[in-house]
Amino acid sequence: MNDRMQNAMLGALVADAVSMPVHWYYDTSELDRDYPDLETYQAPKNPHPSSILWRSKYTPRNKDADILHEQAEYWGKPGIHYHQFLPAGDNTVNFLLGAQLYRSTVATGRYDPDSWLEIYIKSMRTAGWHSDTYVEEYHRAFFDNLARGLSPDQCGIKDIHIGGLTPVPFLLAALDAIGERTAEADLPLVEAHLALTHHGQPIASAGRALTEMLHAMSGGTPLRDAVLEYGSEWVSAGQLDTWSRFEDRTVVGRHLTTACYLPDSFAAALYFAWKYYDDFSAGIIANARCGGDNAHRGVVVGSLLAAANDIPERWLRGLKTINRLRCGTLDATF
Repeated sequence: MNDRMQNAMLGALVADAVSMPVHWYYDTSELDRDYPDLETYQAPKNPHPSSILWRSKYTPRNKDADILHEQAEYWGKPGIHYHQFLPAGDNTVNFLLGAQLYRSTVATGRYDPDSWLEIYIKSMRTAGWHSDTYVEEYHRAFFDNLARGLSPDQCGIKDIHIGGLTPVPFLLAALDAIGERTAEADLPLVEAHLALTHHGQPIASAGRALTEMLHAMSGGTPLRDAVLEYGSEWVSAGQLDTWSRFEDRTVVGRHLTTACYLPDSFAAALYFAWKYYDDFSAGIIANARCGGDNAHRGVVVGSLLAAANDIPERWLRGLKTINRLRCGTLDATF
C-alpha cells in the first residue's frame, strides 16, 4: 500500500473532526467566542448562532425514506447545532459514509457501485447508525427519489456542494489497499462514484483534479507542484502567492466565499493546502477557524496536507472513526 494515499484518507477524517464543532459558523467573532481554542478536538455546543436548521424541512414520502429518525424533532428549531450529539473527535455523516466505503471495498477486494448503493441505503435507513442531526440536501433528494420509485443508480441530483467530494480520498485509499493503482485506472471509477449522488460538471471536474493531485503526490510530486498542475482551473500561482500574504480570513471570507458552493469552495481549500503545505496541523486549524463549510473543505485540505506530511499522533489518538475502518465486517450498522 502507498502510505501517502492511506494518510490522505486519515487526514480528511482529522480535518473534518477538527472543523465539526465550528461547522457552518459564518460570523467568525461568534466562532472565536464559542471556541477560543481549536488546538484540540472540541465537542459542539448549543446554541449554534448561525444555524439554519429552523428553516430546513424534510418530510419522508414513506418509512423507507426516513433518514432523520430520532433527529427529526430538532429540525425547524432555532439555535440547534448541526452536529449537536457528536463527541469531540467524531466525524460528520458524509465522512462516516467515506469510512464505510473504504471498509466495504477493502473487505470485498473490489469496488462495486451496486453493492455500495445497497450499503449506503441500509446505513442511512438504520436509526442510530450515526448521531448527526443534519443530513445534506443530496441525501434527502436521493431518498425522496428512491421513494418515488427510481432505481438507486438514478437517484442522484445536480449539486455543486463541496461535500460531494468527500468520497474521493476514501475510494482512492481503498483501491490502493487492494492493489497497485494508477490515476488513469482510478479516474473513471471516482467520476462514476461521485455521479451516483452528485450530477454536474463542477463536482466531476473537482473530483478529477483531487484524484490527479493525490495520485501525483503519492508518486512523490510536491504538494504545491501538484496543485499548480491539476488545479489551474481554480487557482493560479500568482493568486496563491498573493493570497498567502494576507490573513486567512481575508482570503476566505472576502476574496473567496466561506460557503459550500463550487468553484469557490474548492479554490479556498486549495489555498489552505498551498499556504500550509509543510504543516498539517496549522493548515487544518486555519481551515476550521475560517468557518463556513470548513468540514467539507477539510476533505481537500486534510487529504492533500496528509499526503505531504505526517499526521501528528495526537490527532490520530483522539479520532473516533479509526475504529470504523476495520474491515472484518460489512454490517452496515457497524
